[in-house]
Amino acid sequence: MKRRSFFKEVTTGLVGLGLTTRSFANTTDKKTKSPIKLCTTTDQEKVFFYAEVINEPIKVVHIADTHLFKDDERGIPYQEYSHRMAKAYNQTTHFKTGIKTNPEEAFEQTLAFAKEVNADVITLIGDIFSFPSEAAIEWVLSKLKKTGIPYIYTAGNHDWHYEGMEGSLESLRNTWIEKRLLPLYQGNHPLMAAYDIKGIRFLAIDNSTYQINEEQLAFFIKHVASGLPLVLLVHIPMYAPGKNVYFGCGNPNWGAGTDQNFELEKRPKWPESGHTKTTLNFHKSVFNAPNLLGIFSGHIHRNSIEIIKGKPQIVADDNASGGYLDINFLPMDEKDKRLIL
Repeated sequence: MKRRSFFKEVTTGLVGLGLTTRSFANTTDKKTKSPIKLCTTTDQEKVFFYAEVINEPIKVVHIADTHLFKDDERGIPYQEYSHRMAKAYNQTTHFKTGIKTNPEEAFEQTLAFAKEVNADVITLIGDIFSFPSEAAIEWVLSKLKKTGIPYIYTAGNHDWHYEGMEGSLESLRNTWIEKRLLPLYQGNHPLMAAYDIKGIRFLAIDNSTYQINEEQLAFFIKHVASGLPLVLLVHIPMYAPGKNVYFGCGNPNWGAGTDQNFELEKRPKWPESGHTKTTLNFHKSVFNAPNLLGIFSGHIHRNSIEIIKGKPQIVADDNASGGYLDINFLPMDEKDKRLIL
């Protein structure tokens, strides 16, 4: 299937409906138009969400920034574009133990943990790969299949980027999604997809160019209007006051004047005009959404928590160093409801 026809076909079929072709469980329970009252707690990599709209426990193992650099002879023609990132994460230090590790070992250990705790879903939220290597993508797909656990994938800025290759960020993303990453989406739209799990709707939206397009914004607004409890999954964190420019989705300082890495990463410079109006409207819509439980992301390679308008955003440490989030959505006990209701 040609790249253009694929994106056109999926956009026509899915964005208009606001649904994807796959869901893990029907979502027919509590809907809300009032802001959700919730309690969020963290303990290192463990995250707990308590809310009245959560009907039954949901266990999520959240992975970002594994930066797998596996390659084989098929990658030889692309080595001029992959050589820097192929050397970037060959050895890392485990975030907990301090012992030397590497992306393959860290990823396998995290999948083993997901299986051990009987996770409902694994979320793979970008930069699972340091570049779109066929060998690495096939390896991840085989490992995921062996777990038997459903998963959600959305791309990060490295997943589709061969450094120095000609083209705009959007065109390169489309090209390498179509050529390499497509199997990871399981038939869903690569740039926006919804997954229903035990009464909660998870929205995976690709912001790996730092920008949001009009279709993605319309998709998000449509799901907010559904009234169903939502969780947003994005690779690049949503901007919060006091954060640097790499909290770039909706960052008012993002643009050519603050782009310090375009030469290192051999990519087009960020636009002189900064974010599009659509991207800024997306940021506003996210934090105004009354039925949004929270946002989970990656990209910055360290754990971070931001709360804007009562909406928690939790960023995972990099999986290349063994980092992950053990996320638990839990119903509220009657005694605890009195704390927040």
